Amino acid sequence: MRWHYIINIIGILLIFLGLTIICPILCSLYFKDQSLVALLQSMIITMVVGFALFLASKRPAIEYINSKEAMAIVALSWTSIGLFGALPFFLDKTLPCFTDAFFESVSGFTTTGSSVITNIENVSKSLLFWRSFIQWLGGMGIIVLSLAILPFLGVGGMQLFKAEVPSPVPDKIRPRLRESAKILWYVYALISFLEIIFLLGGGMNFYDSLCHTFTTMPTGGFSTKNISIAYYNSQYFDYVIIVFMFLAGINFSLHYQLIRGRTLIFWKDSECRFFLLVTLSLIMIVTFNIYGTVYTKISEAFRYACFQIVSIITTTGYATADYETWPELSQIIIFMCMFIGACAGSTGGGMKCSRIMACFKYCYRELFTLIHPRSIAQIKINSNVIQDNTLKSIMGFIILYIGLFIFCSILLSCLGIDIITSFGAVAACIGNIGPGFGGVGPTDNFAHIPFLGKWILIWCMLLGRLEIYTVLILLVPEFWKK
Repeated sequence: MRWHYIINIIGILLIFLGLTIICPILCSLYFKDQSLVALLQSMIITMVVGFALFLASKRPAIEYINSKEAMAIVALSWTSIGLFGALPFFLDKTLPCFTDAFFESVSGFTTTGSSVITNIENVSKSLLFWRSFIQWLGGMGIIVLSLAILPFLGVGGMQLFKAEVPSPVPDKIRPRLRESAKILWYVYALISFLEIIFLLGGGMNFYDSLCHTFTTMPTGGFSTKNISIAYYNSQYFDYVIIVFMFLAGINFSLHYQLIRGRTLIFWKDSECRFFLLVTLSLIMIVTFNIYGTVYTKISEAFRYACFQIVSIITTTGYATADYETWPELSQIIIFMCMFIGACAGSTGGGMKCSRIMACFKYCYRELFTLIHPRSIAQIKINSNVIQDNTLKSIMGFIILYIGLFIFCSILLSCLGIDIITSFGAVAACIGNIGPGFGGVGPTDNFAHIPFLGKWILIWCMLLGRLEIYTVLILLVPEFWKK
């Protein structure tokens, strides 16, 4: 493990993070709010530490990054970015302690959207902009962005790409990694620009349009309003955001192929087709379940069912209704959506549809071989055979995901938190969703969670964003041995 190399890259990423604070500084100057000093201090501290780490470490002559070093770089970089991203919240005294600031920062970068801020509309506009901007940065990945703009990170960077990009089997769009990273960010920025235009067209002001776009495309869910998108009470905004949440939940390589003229690529891709059919089916079930019991008009039932289902299954976490007041069937479906998640290669969290598909196909294959023991059955997704080592990795991920969900829920309940809130909080954080159930539902937040409980949930957010293995492997003793 070449620690000087790891520290060197972390230093580069902190320098880059410090430079991004220029954006909320400009916002503070425009609105003339009180957060300017805190933002300047945060930028200086972050960049000074980044330069110190960069200068104190020397890049090795060897240019290969092995998988162990890549996992260490990604896990430690995301932790460091979360720590320094918390400085504006802490130095501005928006949050009472550093734990709360760190929670808010990690929730932003991991695009979770769980918040400990009790009155969002009292926070300065520049800090709310930073809160939204870090979600946009974290959505496609800090390291993927760095690979796109810093050519010297591209050498051996495929290991970093694999360790950060949320996908069971991450693929490059182009042979050169830097070109793949650029394309992903170009597509991401293009769709973001389109959402800003549509929100402005509906009458939303530029600041709110920008902030909500920065939290829709990464499926983050932070809002500038206390009651989220429900503040606008607008069918137009609801459906615009539904469309862009759904687009954000689709593999971004498919968007690139669509732009290049493959018009039916969404339907031809088996994972995207599965995602579409599951989402539409669940919307229909919830619509008819809440029609007549919660809403008297079928159009209202469809609108609110569609928004909540798309918001949760893409792990965005926006809310336009309190789904905890809905019938039990609808609540169970929403809880189930927290685990399904979006497509691999998207900005969404959860288990991912490709893993769910592979799990179903694996179970069917086992049943099939019991009936036909001499048969050779292969599991395919998009006509590609899934190798046994990939299947083992997928099944291991699902087992670990459920196991960690149960384990962390038990830990929270040991702190005196009721079981519904414990389950809801862990499901929301490990799935990078935002709102949960119980005391952390769509009308509540995480401010009341005990000190230790917040650190457990911070760990859950990092586990979910970095696909469990990258974080959990650091706890295995053999990882640190030669």
